[in-house]
Amino acid sequence: MSRILPFLILALFINAGLCTAPRLYAQDYDAAVHSEALRGEVWIELEPIQGMKVDEHYPLDIKTASTRALEEAAVYYSAMIYGWSFHYDIGERARQIDEKLELTPVNLIPFGDPGLKVTQVENQDLRVHLWTDYEMTDAQQRRLSTWRQGNKLSMQGVGYGPLGGPVEASDWMSIKMAALNDAARAALRAALRASERNRPKEVNGFISLAAFPRYFFSDGRWAASARFKVEISEIIPFAAY
Repeated sequence: MSRILPFLILALFINAGLCTAPRLYAQDYDAAVHSEALRGEVWIELEPIQGMKVDEHYPLDIKTASTRALEEAAVYYSAMIYGWSFHYDIGERARQIDEKLELTPVNLIPFGDPGLKVTQVENQDLRVHLWTDYEMTDAQQRRLSTWRQGNKLSMQGVGYGPLGGPVEASDWMSIKMAALNDAARAALRAALRASERNRPKEVNGFISLAAFPRYFFSDGRWAASARFKVEISEIIPFAAY
């Protein structure tokens, strides 16, 4: 506990309106639902290198790393509660149609939201691991409950993204989101392959995170493993063109 306490104290003073006294929970390394609250863990590299580019704040201090972790957590809680609308071009090599998934957030939880609270901070192997709780409003609880209804599809996928990000100016969050977007694409493609007899041209609908994604490095790339809930609103066959 002595090695955790200094980092916990620093993180609690990032934003007086954002953090509260720590509440320690058993770590199951997944997001969990506790009546009116969601829980998730985010980790941030203290010495981030994006491809061949060193982060502008390299090395990160604990305050900067913890702030980034809170910003990242807000993105995932938004994706769990509100989700994204999506447009998916399935793609087909024979017809020279590229595969492409576009995700658009339905709504965002802003950084500094009073419902987002730090519960535990640890420093391990040059990473800051930040556990958070998000206390939902009544409206957000109702929104989340729609994603847990039986008519939503459950999907899982692993996606990959370059260490330097999708473009040269990619920052730490867009790099992770590129891998997460690819995980959603892989999950949708696998589910459609199993459910649709003929490959459709396009699919539209809504998708949400079922839990915080897990990130790791694989063959020189970022990788994201994630579980999703999906509501398909439109399937457009090739015959329509």
